[in-house]
Amino acid sequence: RKYDSVSPPASPVAQDEPFSTYFEDKVAIPDNVSQVFSFRKLWAFTGPGFLMSIAYLDPGNIESDLQSGAKAGFKLLWILLGATIIGLLLQRLAARLGVVTGMHLAEVCNRQYPTVPRIILWLMVELAIIGSDMQEVIGCAIALNLLSMGGIPLWGGVLITITDTFVFLFLDKYGLRKLEAFFGFLITIMALSFGYEYVLVRPNQGELLKGMFVPYCADCGPVQLEQAVGIVGAVIMPHNIYLHSALVKSRDIDRKNKNEVKEANKYYFIESSVALFISFLINVFVVAVFAQAFFNKTNIEMHMHCNATDSPYANVFPLNNHTLEVDIYKGGVVLGCFFGPAALYIWAVGILAAGQSSTMTGTYSGQFVMEGFLNLRWSRFARVLLTRSIAITPTLLVAIFQDVEHLTGMNDFLNVLQSMQLPFALIPILTFTSLTSIMNDFANGMVWKISGGVVILVVCAINMYFVVVYVTALDSVLFYVFAALLSVAYLCFVGYLAWHCLVALGVSCLDFCGRVSNQPAVFIEEQSEYDS
Repeated sequence: RKYDSVSPPASPVAQDEPFSTYFEDKVAIPDNVSQVFSFRKLWAFTGPGFLMSIAYLDPGNIESDLQSGAKAGFKLLWILLGATIIGLLLQRLAARLGVVTGMHLAEVCNRQYPTVPRIILWLMVELAIIGSDMQEVIGCAIALNLLSMGGIPLWGGVLITITDTFVFLFLDKYGLRKLEAFFGFLITIMALSFGYEYVLVRPNQGELLKGMFVPYCADCGPVQLEQAVGIVGAVIMPHNIYLHSALVKSRDIDRKNKNEVKEANKYYFIESSVALFISFLINVFVVAVFAQAFFNKTNIEMHMHCNATDSPYANVFPLNNHTLEVDIYKGGVVLGCFFGPAALYIWAVGILAAGQSSTMTGTYSGQFVMEGFLNLRWSRFARVLLTRSIAITPTLLVAIFQDVEHLTGMNDFLNVLQSMQLPFALIPILTFTSLTSIMNDFANGMVWKISGGVVILVVCAINMYFVVVYVTALDSVLFYVFAALLSVAYLCFVGYLAWHCLVALGVSCLDFCGRVSNQPAVFIEEQSEYDS
């Protein structure tokens, strides 16, 4: 079948969204401002970008940051900077899709892909959300464990996190801006917590700037290369593309008015840039702390130092000369050993804020993806309960049967799982934002098509390398055979999505079935077909 034209509703006021989440009230945009740039208008558009930026600050990212500092010092900061810039460009595409069409990515996929690919795509994205959610919830549980000096077990922390997530999620009943302010408060807590550790450790500013702006890694081996790949995988997350395309629907924009749409795209891009700059600084705080204090340290050094300071956590580090292996739990422990108990507790507060905020945005992602792909018309509570249950059940099982000190292996697996799902967000977003039949005058130009295609190819290739490294390290013939069979099916589906993407990018010789219509969408007053 051909790609359908997407006719966005003339105005959100006319659009009945009886089963919406997050959109019960729309934020009004000041219309009596005539200057080219207005802080009042920027303030009205501020919110969605900061919610989106929380995925760049989740416990998985924090763990990647501290491992980068401990294993490579300041040398991989330029990778973090590059990955954040690439993330911003991809988020721009997501925001534009939501603003121009009035529908988020899951809804557009529901309209444009045939049934079987659509269901497979939904399942893949759900897997990514589950993987991300497990890291976020367990991050919260680890923070609670550290704050209680081991008094709250991992499974207890998971149950507490689930409960308070339900409570916080209904904050938007008190108004959308209050919910966005609450997320801003959690980001502020992260900035203050990790900023405190940064000031305490006082990293070498010259080395920091050199690592950030000189794209070179002296004396780096396979360990550092794998860590560099891990940074890209942690920063660019598939469910965040779906999330951002939905969050931008929360502003009152007349989509019939081309100038209003253009203006919304401009302010959302500025807001996203500011939000990701702040998230980048917080990530740099964490990398710099561990690069300055713990680069090239060994397990036995940590053990001896913790013993000398009478820390109850000395036994966390084995008595060997291997390079220090840290995660968010051991990260807090070593900070406590070297810089006092306050450093440990403040670190735990920062991790708790990171985990709690990203768990909430992950739940929103789950709701948007499920209602978009499946066109669900359930009550709000039923959808929250279902999306929470799907993600929480495996997390609770892991928490019951795993010890807080031995979660690194599970985190590696979850990172690989999310890396594999990346094409299922990046390829569709490039496909649909390149089609005139969907985006009208706002479709990607040739520069964006080429650069977007190259960026997505590079990001996916980097992540596939990470997957291959992980699989080969397992050293199991049975697993190799299973991975090979899975790879064939996986590559076939990625190839199918890539074929549609190439046709959308203008490679017309591949358009065997005449799927793509390049006729622009007709803007009409009535409700879109999806909602009818």
